Amino acid sequence: MEQLTLVSTEKHTTPVIKKNQPDDSYKFQPLPKPTGAYPYHLSIHDAVTGVADNKIVFHMVGDTGSSRNPGSQRHIAGLMATQFEQHTGENKPKFLYHLGDIVYHHGEAEKYYDQFFEPYSQYPAPIFAIAGNHDSDVNPAAETPYQSLDAFTSVFCDTVSRPLALSREINRNSITQPNIYWTMDTPLATIIGLHTNVPKFGVVTDEQRDWFIEELKSADLRRPNKAIILCMHHAPYSADINHGASLPMIDFLEGVFEETGIRPDIVFSGHVHNYQRFHKHYSDGTVIPFIVAGTGGFDELHAVASTDNELFTADDARFDNVNLECSCDTRHGFLKLEIEKVDAQITITGEYYTATDDETAELSDRFTLTV
Repeated sequence: MEQLTLVSTEKHTTPVIKKNQPDDSYKFQPLPKPTGAYPYHLSIHDAVTGVADNKIVFHMVGDTGSSRNPGSQRHIAGLMATQFEQHTGENKPKFLYHLGDIVYHHGEAEKYYDQFFEPYSQYPAPIFAIAGNHDSDVNPAAETPYQSLDAFTSVFCDTVSRPLALSREINRNSITQPNIYWTMDTPLATIIGLHTNVPKFGVVTDEQRDWFIEELKSADLRRPNKAIILCMHHAPYSADINHGASLPMIDFLEGVFEETGIRPDIVFSGHVHNYQRFHKHYSDGTVIPFIVAGTGGFDELHAVASTDNELFTADDARFDNVNLECSCDTRHGFLKLEIEKVDAQITITGEYYTATDDETAELSDRFTLTV
């Protein structure tokens, strides 16, 4: 894999655990009912026009909402819109896949205009999403009571695409994702999106676990003609000073991988407000990138932990053979992903762009994965 940026030797180069974290599993919220039929698939051809069979390009970002300082969010949205306009044909990004935390700090409908519709009013392509912990949370002080993900469902999991009152004058219709956890079918990749709920380190229900197992089995049958991409809000591996790694998410994923004998080709997450690219080396020689891309706009970025910070430890067997190859914890940014098939070989190329002081997008990391 190609690497352009190196991590500092003064900071951790493996995941870390934040010590003495309280148990907040009580924050778990029940999931809304699906709006589509099992197994909750959406064909890209039913939602996006002009998708080629041999190449697809799209944006990816997480944690865009900003309740205190919207400037960074608007900047990143504008940079993606500019990049969209700079390309033509099959090189033009076809959509944005959001990794969650669209609005802060609770998933209230009244927050969607200022934190989503208005900042992305200039982004000309469809936007798909998985929900983050803040999208899923409920404000107990809300004047009008609501259920978890009510607003998210109306925006992203509608039964038909239609204008939304939440968007006011902005011309962006609802999206018809069939469930809170769902799969996007594309010609070159099966993109599985999990829902990891509200608690700080994530929770996946048994029902969703069963679905995920079946999705992996189904997607594996399409190999090598299609890659398997996994998206989830809570980052399994992280070296940041706000969250650290999620041991529950690591145990969940590795348990499913061991049970099925199937792993995705790459895993994307948000939740942590920085960019990190980990490589996990498995005993069979497989290397899976775990990418954290939660720098879409929230004004507080999360630093990678220094090795002398006694509040964190890297001492856990689950971090064996997991290396932090690249990170950026000082700038907001976004990913541009390209999936291409040449001579029956699928290649995933990721480029991470950061916002500069002169309001341009600077390439800060590039990786290539052949599947």
